[in-house]
Amino acid sequence: MFRPCIDLHEGQVKQIIGGTLSDDGKEPQINFASDRPSSWYATLYRKDDLRGGHVIQLGPGNDTAAHEALAAFPGGLQLGGGINQQNAATWLDAGASHVIVTSWIFREGQLDEDRLAALVQSIGRERLVLDLSCRERNGEYWVVTDRWQNFTKLPINEATLKKLAPNCAEFLIHAVNVEGKQTGIDLALVQTIAAHSTIPATYAGGSQSLADLEAVEEAGQGRVHLTIGSALDIFGGNVKYEDCVAFNQRCGKA
Repeated sequence: MFRPCIDLHEGQVKQIIGGTLSDDGKEPQINFASDRPSSWYATLYRKDDLRGGHVIQLGPGNDTAAHEALAAFPGGLQLGGGINQQNAATWLDAGASHVIVTSWIFREGQLDEDRLAALVQSIGRERLVLDLSCRERNGEYWVVTDRWQNFTKLPINEATLKKLAPNCAEFLIHAVNVEGKQTGIDLALVQTIAAHSTIPATYAGGSQSLADLEAVEEAGQGRVHLTIGSALDIFGGNVKYEDCVAFNQRCGKA
């Protein structure tokens, strides 16, 4: 199933090679910067009933654009970026169907189970998505945090996915090494997710053609969704948005 996205950077809808984001003042590598507001994209997704997409705040200065997107499609979009126990309920009240959390539940590279438990108790697992975006290193996938710059000690494997599944409604997993590069999906990661995740999961990273949707649907055994970002024509790419909508409709999942 195709899932849409709205990535926000400095208040503008952009497509960025995620691995180039950092806190050292360097400009990230931008694939696309839109002259349309976030609400335009959210309204489009609402028209086509594309639920489960995510709005990601890439750094500060995106609150207004995030609120505008959620207002345009209330209950239809997930919201991530800077989520913690203090602000999670506020974003849900603003119209997010779920909040997406990653860095806040890690400390010094370790999963902070107390923080995760507190967040689940605060908002409920059914409104929580865990972002387990990862990089491959030495033949294994490891969750990365803090703008995807820091490796944690949490691998993406059967034990991790089964342990975390009772604490959330879904997983969101970017393959950071290929994210935004349009060089093809990381099929091995998709297969790992499909084999071991007992809850819905969305994979993102490297999509370059409609064939990737078919590949993820097959390899993911119908349990893994695919986000297409930079390759989509509404973000300056060559994959037609309308073809992705039609794919969902053919699968009977729109």
